[in-house]
Amino acid sequence: MSIIGHGIDLVDVERIEDMLDRHGARFLDRCFTVREQAYCESGGVQRAQRYAARFAAKEAVFKAIGTGLGEGMTWTQIEVVRDDSGQPMIEIRDEVAREASQLGISSWLVSLTHLSTHASASVIGIA
Repeated sequence: MSIIGHGIDLVDVERIEDMLDRHGARFLDRCFTVREQAYCESGGVQRAQRYAARFAAKEAVFKAIGTGLGEGMTWTQIEVVRDDSGQPMIEIRDEVAREASQLGISSWLVSLTHLSTHASASVIGIA
């Protein structure tokens, strides 16, 4: 197992709350998959924190592959899901998957954390 790329990101939860209030479904559909939205919406008072953690993970993936939000890439091409034990996992598709594959990334390690004010993600792309 070799580390190909590593990305980290920190998100202000209040910024995500503002985007949710100002742009609603347009923001959600642009940045989050249906599965991500279903999980985050089930979070009650942690709703914005869950969205912020997933947004941080997506930013961290873009940093790990070294492109930022490159041409042909969208936020929803990166999906943060949970395995049976609740551990977060990264699933990628389309242009993001092609870029990761070209770099030799075959799987991801991800760690998420959040407080009431901030959310953070660390993502490692491995061969």
